[in-house]
Amino acid sequence: MIYKVSYVVVGSQHPGAIINHIERPKVGDRVEIGRNSFQITEIQEMMAPRSDFQFLHATVRLVPEQPAKEELKPQTEA
Repeated sequence: MIYKVSYVVVGSQHPGAIINHIERPKVGDRVEIGRNSFQITEIQEMMAPRSDFQFLHATVRLVPEQPAKEELKPQTEA
């Protein structure tokens, strides 16, 4: 089954995307759209499945980037 998913980003100017998946996405999953990572907050079926594909609509929110941990610097004696 191919899932054609329309992603809409809530609270952002990001244009979203339409992406094909071979596994059905579910609420809580993360998806990469461009260079950004998003978490799925809602999924709705657009229409009943047809032959080997299904149309879905997903609402997502941006997942904040984790800041890189600073490397520990050796302390110098004063």
